[in-house]
Amino acid sequence: MRPPTPTPTPVPHHPAPEPQLPVPWARTASLTAVVAVLLLVTVSVGWAPLMSVDRSIATGLHESALADPGFTRANRVLSDWVWDPWTMRALVLCAVLVLLRRGESLLALWVAAASLLGSAVQQALKVLVGRQRPVWADPVDSAHYAAFPSGHAMTATVTCGLLLWLLTRTGAGPGLRRTAALLAVVSVLGVGFTRLYLGLHWFTDVLAGWLLGVWLVAAAAGSYERLALNRGP
Repeated sequence: MRPPTPTPTPVPHHPAPEPQLPVPWARTASLTAVVAVLLLVTVSVGWAPLMSVDRSIATGLHESALADPGFTRANRVLSDWVWDPWTMRALVLCAVLVLLRRGESLLALWVAAASLLGSAVQQALKVLVGRQRPVWADPVDSAHYAAFPSGHAMTATVTCGLLLWLLTRTGAGPGLRRTAALLAVVSVLGVGFTRLYLGLHWFTDVLAGWLLGVWLVAAAAGSYERLALNRGP
Protein backbone atom coordinates (compact mmCIF):
# COMPACT_ATOMS: atom_id res chain seq x y z
CA MET A 1 0.00 0.00 0.00
CA ARG A 2 1.48 3.29 -1.08
CA PRO A 3 1.74 6.00 1.55
CA PRO A 4 -0.46 9.04 0.85
CA THR A 5 1.20 11.80 -1.11
CA PRO A 6 1.83 14.72 1.22
CA THR A 7 -0.22 17.75 0.40
CA PRO A 8 2.04 20.76 -0.20
CA THR A 9 1.59 23.50 2.32
CA PRO A 10 0.15 26.54 0.56
CA VAL A 11 2.43 29.53 0.60
CA PRO A 12 0.56 32.65 1.61
CA HIS A 13 0.48 35.21 -1.19
CA HIS A 14 1.35 38.75 -0.27
CA PRO A 15 0.82 41.43 -2.91
CA ALA A 16 4.03 43.04 -4.02
CA PRO A 17 4.55 46.38 -2.32
CA GLU A 18 3.91 49.38 -4.49
CA PRO A 19 7.22 50.86 -5.69
CA GLN A 20 8.02 54.01 -3.80
CA LEU A 21 9.92 57.13 -4.72
CA PRO A 22 13.58 56.03 -4.97
CA VAL A 23 15.17 56.68 -1.60
CA PRO A 24 17.90 59.20 -2.60
CA TRP A 25 15.39 61.29 -4.55
CA ALA A 26 12.77 61.04 -1.81
CA ARG A 27 15.23 62.02 0.89
CA THR A 28 16.48 65.00 -1.11
CA ALA A 29 12.96 66.16 -1.96
CA SER A 30 11.80 65.85 1.66
CA LEU A 31 14.81 67.62 3.14
CA THR A 32 14.79 70.55 0.73
CA ALA A 33 11.01 70.93 1.09
CA VAL A 34 11.28 71.15 4.88
CA VAL A 35 14.12 73.70 4.77
CA ALA A 36 12.33 75.75 2.08
CA VAL A 37 9.15 75.89 4.16
CA LEU A 38 11.09 76.97 7.25
CA LEU A 39 12.79 79.68 5.20
CA LEU A 40 9.42 80.79 3.80
CA VAL A 41 8.00 81.11 7.31
CA THR A 42 10.96 83.05 8.71
CA VAL A 43 10.93 85.45 5.77
CA SER A 44 7.16 85.90 5.96
CA VAL A 45 7.28 86.85 9.65
CA GLY A 46 10.36 89.01 9.14
CA TRP A 47 12.60 87.20 11.63
CA ALA A 48 15.02 89.95 12.72
CA PRO A 49 18.35 88.00 12.74
CA LEU A 50 17.74 86.71 9.23
CA MET A 51 16.65 90.10 7.95
CA SER A 52 19.81 91.60 9.43
CA VAL A 53 21.96 89.11 7.52
CA ASP A 54 20.06 89.93 4.33
CA ARG A 55 20.60 93.67 4.75
CA SER A 56 24.28 93.25 5.59
CA ILE A 57 25.00 91.14 2.50
CA ALA A 58 22.95 93.39 0.22
CA THR A 59 24.58 96.59 1.45
CA GLY A 60 28.11 95.25 1.12
CA LEU A 61 27.59 93.96 -2.41
CA HIS A 62 25.81 97.12 -3.55
CA GLU A 63 28.71 99.25 -2.39
CA SER A 64 31.06 96.97 -4.33
CA ALA A 65 28.88 97.23 -7.46
CA LEU A 66 28.99 101.02 -7.30
CA ALA A 67 32.76 101.01 -6.89
CA ASP A 68 33.43 98.74 -9.90
CA PRO A 69 31.22 99.62 -12.90
CA GLY A 70 33.09 97.27 -15.24
CA PHE A 71 32.47 94.21 -13.10
CA THR A 72 28.88 95.35 -12.63
CA ARG A 73 28.36 95.45 -16.40
CA ALA A 74 29.78 91.93 -16.69
CA ASN A 75 27.33 90.73 -14.06
CA ARG A 76 24.46 92.33 -15.94
CA VAL A 77 25.42 90.47 -19.12
CA LEU A 78 25.63 87.18 -17.26
CA SER A 79 22.38 87.75 -15.41
CA ASP A 80 20.33 89.21 -18.25
CA TRP A 81 21.58 87.02 -21.11
CA VAL A 82 23.75 84.02 -20.27
CA TRP A 83 21.80 82.85 -17.20
CA ASP A 84 18.50 84.55 -17.92
CA PRO A 85 15.43 82.35 -17.23
CA TRP A 86 14.48 82.43 -20.91
CA THR A 87 17.94 81.12 -21.83
CA MET A 88 17.43 78.32 -19.34
CA ARG A 89 13.98 77.52 -20.74
CA ALA A 90 15.45 77.42 -24.25
CA LEU A 91 17.88 74.74 -23.05
CA VAL A 92 14.98 72.72 -21.64
CA LEU A 93 13.14 73.09 -24.95
CA CYS A 94 16.19 71.75 -26.82
CA ALA A 95 16.34 68.77 -24.47
CA VAL A 96 12.62 68.11 -24.97
CA LEU A 97 13.00 68.18 -28.76
CA VAL A 98 15.93 65.75 -28.59
CA LEU A 99 13.88 63.38 -26.42
CA LEU A 100 10.96 63.55 -28.84
CA ARG A 101 13.31 62.78 -31.72
CA ARG A 102 14.56 59.74 -29.80
CA GLY A 103 10.99 58.56 -29.31
CA GLU A 104 10.94 59.21 -25.56
CA SER A 105 7.72 61.20 -25.53
CA LEU A 106 6.79 60.50 -21.90
CA LEU A 107 10.18 61.62 -20.62
CA ALA A 108 9.98 64.72 -22.83
CA LEU A 109 6.57 65.53 -21.39
CA TRP A 110 7.87 64.99 -17.86
CA VAL A 111 10.80 67.37 -18.34
CA ALA A 112 8.62 70.04 -19.95
CA ALA A 113 6.04 69.74 -17.18
CA ALA A 114 8.69 70.04 -14.47
CA SER A 115 10.08 73.20 -16.05
CA LEU A 116 6.62 74.75 -16.40
CA LEU A 117 5.75 73.78 -12.83
CA GLY A 118 8.89 75.53 -11.63
CA SER A 119 7.78 78.76 -13.29
CA ALA A 120 4.30 78.44 -11.82
CA VAL A 121 5.56 77.74 -8.30
CA GLN A 122 7.93 80.70 -8.25
CA GLN A 123 5.29 83.12 -9.53
CA ALA A 124 2.71 81.85 -7.05
CA LEU A 125 5.13 82.29 -4.16
CA LYS A 126 6.06 85.79 -5.32
CA VAL A 127 2.39 86.75 -5.14
CA LEU A 128 1.83 84.91 -1.86
CA VAL A 129 4.82 86.37 -0.02
CA GLY A 130 4.84 89.76 -1.75
CA ARG A 131 8.32 90.61 -0.56
CA GLN A 132 9.79 93.91 -1.71
CA ARG A 133 13.13 93.91 -3.47
CA PRO A 134 16.04 95.92 -2.07
CA VAL A 135 15.54 99.64 -2.72
CA TRP A 136 18.58 101.81 -3.49
CA ALA A 137 19.00 105.52 -4.01
CA ASP A 138 21.51 104.70 -6.77
CA PRO A 139 20.48 101.33 -8.29
CA VAL A 140 22.70 99.58 -10.84
CA ASP A 141 19.92 97.44 -12.33
CA SER A 142 16.16 96.93 -12.14
CA ALA A 143 13.75 94.01 -12.06
CA HIS A 144 10.02 93.30 -12.00
CA TYR A 145 7.75 91.25 -9.76
CA ALA A 146 8.26 90.49 -6.09
CA ALA A 147 11.54 89.29 -4.63
CA PHE A 148 10.87 85.91 -2.99
CA PRO A 149 11.98 83.49 -4.34
CA SER A 150 14.59 84.42 -6.94
CA GLY A 151 13.24 83.31 -10.31
CA HIS A 152 16.70 83.36 -11.86
CA ALA A 153 18.14 81.10 -9.14
CA MET A 154 15.23 78.67 -9.20
CA THR A 155 15.02 78.43 -12.99
CA ALA A 156 18.76 77.82 -13.33
CA THR A 157 18.63 75.14 -10.63
CA VAL A 158 15.67 73.37 -12.21
CA THR A 159 17.15 73.52 -15.71
CA CYS A 160 20.65 72.39 -14.75
CA GLY A 161 19.31 69.68 -12.45
CA LEU A 162 17.00 68.26 -15.10
CA LEU A 163 19.73 68.28 -17.75
CA LEU A 164 22.19 66.50 -15.44
CA TRP A 165 19.55 63.89 -14.63
CA LEU A 166 18.88 63.36 -18.34
CA LEU A 167 22.58 62.90 -19.05
CA THR A 168 22.73 60.24 -16.37
CA ARG A 169 19.61 58.47 -17.68
CA THR A 170 20.84 58.43 -21.26
CA GLY A 171 24.20 56.93 -20.30
CA ALA A 172 26.43 59.88 -21.15
CA GLY A 173 30.13 59.27 -20.61
CA PRO A 174 31.82 60.28 -17.35
CA GLY A 175 33.80 63.06 -19.03
CA LEU A 176 30.68 64.70 -20.39
CA ARG A 177 28.86 64.32 -17.07
CA ARG A 178 31.74 65.89 -15.13
CA THR A 179 31.94 68.82 -17.55
CA ALA A 180 28.19 69.31 -17.42
CA ALA A 181 28.20 69.12 -13.61
CA LEU A 182 30.91 71.78 -13.43
CA LEU A 183 29.01 74.08 -15.78
CA ALA A 184 25.83 73.49 -13.78
CA VAL A 185 27.45 74.38 -10.46
CA VAL A 186 29.04 77.51 -11.94
CA SER A 187 25.73 78.55 -13.50
CA VAL A 188 23.56 77.95 -10.44
CA LEU A 189 25.95 79.63 -7.99
CA GLY A 190 26.90 82.29 -10.51
CA VAL A 191 23.40 83.45 -11.30
CA GLY A 192 22.63 83.67 -7.60
CA PHE A 193 25.68 85.87 -7.09
CA THR A 194 24.76 88.17 -9.98
CA ARG A 195 21.28 88.77 -8.58
CA LEU A 196 22.77 89.70 -5.21
CA TYR A 197 25.60 91.78 -6.68
CA LEU A 198 23.19 93.78 -8.82
CA GLY A 199 21.10 94.56 -5.75
CA LEU A 200 17.98 92.85 -7.09
CA HIS A 201 17.48 90.23 -4.41
CA TRP A 202 18.09 89.44 -0.77
CA PHE A 203 20.26 86.45 0.01
CA THR A 204 17.27 84.50 1.34
CA ASP A 205 15.47 85.01 -1.99
CA VAL A 206 18.34 83.32 -3.80
CA LEU A 207 18.64 80.57 -1.19
CA ALA A 208 14.93 79.84 -1.53
CA GLY A 209 15.30 79.63 -5.31
CA TRP A 210 18.08 77.09 -4.95
CA LEU A 211 16.18 75.00 -2.41
CA LEU A 212 12.95 74.99 -4.39
CA GLY A 213 14.82 74.13 -7.56
CA VAL A 214 16.51 71.12 -5.96
CA TRP A 215 13.19 70.02 -4.47
CA LEU A 216 11.45 70.17 -7.84
CA VAL A 217 14.19 68.27 -9.67
CA ALA A 218 14.30 65.56 -6.99
CA ALA A 219 10.51 65.20 -7.02
CA ALA A 220 10.31 65.12 -10.82
CA ALA A 221 13.20 62.69 -11.30
CA GLY A 222 12.13 60.43 -8.45
CA SER A 223 8.49 60.24 -9.57
CA TYR A 224 9.55 59.46 -13.14
CA GLU A 225 11.89 56.71 -11.96
CA ARG A 226 9.04 55.22 -9.95
CA LEU A 227 6.76 55.39 -12.98
CA ALA A 228 9.40 53.73 -15.14
CA LEU A 229 9.74 50.98 -12.52
CA ASN A 230 5.97 50.40 -12.58
CA ARG A 231 5.88 50.30 -16.37
CA GLY A 232 8.68 47.79 -16.55
CA PRO A 233 11.14 47.38 -19.42
